Amino acid sequence: MIPMLRDVVATELAPTATPDHPGGLAAALYAGRHVDFFNYGFADDATRRPVTSDTLFNLASLRKTFEATLVALGVRRGELRLDEHVAAYLPELDGNYIRRVTIGELVTHTSGLLLPTDHPPWPNESFSLGEFLDMLNAWTPPQGIEPGKQRIYTHAGYVLLVLERRYRVPISELIANRILKPLGMTSTFVPERTPDNRAMLSDAQMARAVQGYSDQGTPIGAPGNQQSYFDFPGTGQMFSSARDLATFVAACADGRLIEPELGEAIRMTQHESFPVDEKFGQAMAWETVHLDGVTVLDKPGGLNNTSGYIGLVPTRRLGIVLLANRGEYPHEIARYKILPALARLVASR
Repeated sequence: MIPMLRDVVATELAPTATPDHPGGLAAALYAGRHVDFFNYGFADDATRRPVTSDTLFNLASLRKTFEATLVALGVRRGELRLDEHVAAYLPELDGNYIRRVTIGELVTHTSGLLLPTDHPPWPNESFSLGEFLDMLNAWTPPQGIEPGKQRIYTHAGYVLLVLERRYRVPISELIANRILKPLGMTSTFVPERTPDNRAMLSDAQMARAVQGYSDQGTPIGAPGNQQSYFDFPGTGQMFSSARDLATFVAACADGRLIEPELGEAIRMTQHESFPVDEKFGQAMAWETVHLDGVTVLDKPGGLNNTSGYIGLVPTRRLGIVLLANRGEYPHEIARYKILPALARLVASR
């Protein structure tokens, strides 16, 4: 069975990461306690440094799955409620709309918020915490938009999650202490940013970090590049490797070997809470895709110089990680081809 699963993955991935493509690709497949790794291309085209399973990539919005897990843990421990208004922790939020938004609506992208930092044309400026709160207070929705009544993807909504205010602990420490350490993940972290918008990485971490590229092959930034429209701590991106994320995927797809409370929180994040249409739904960070005979649970993420994807079929104990150091990597290949094919193979045995 394992060679058959591996062949499916390799056959589909190889054409997406040829020498004609910039950068490289690191992938990990989890299949019922078995892990396989697939590596293609270069972490840095100029130096010909190859991608490995331990290469560090900017995860972009894959970070949201960890923040959603923190929310779920808080709910299970009685520290948070999904129906609490965010203004309960941020009294600075007194705008007519934002004061009606709840934590649960933010974490499921149903708040209705859609700020300039959420969609093109992207703003040229960055926002301090005060400016961000002012922008939220002044925001008014288009006609028909109400909290909890629609699914609108928002980056700002996750920046607004009140975890740091609730716990009085930096988000990097919350993720590390409540998720990464219990899972034994040692290569995943949320670094602080330098004034030039780079991650503060050690020399050893920098040696493992990728150079990012546009989908056309233009280098964008330097290794450790972070991009954020928010100029306050904790709002940059997360970094990790395919090997470390394989541990997270195993916990998400098959939580048999992890601490029960964390496993219950992870499962809580996966429950579809807002059906978008007959095919798509929204959970806490995760998106649900109902295909013929299989439901895929996944989260893509990307910037103009990085692409990431985590996809799961928990009913078959399957999961996959894709990390590319270029923008616009075609992650849909995992959602619509690889995971359904793997699920069918497992079901047939």
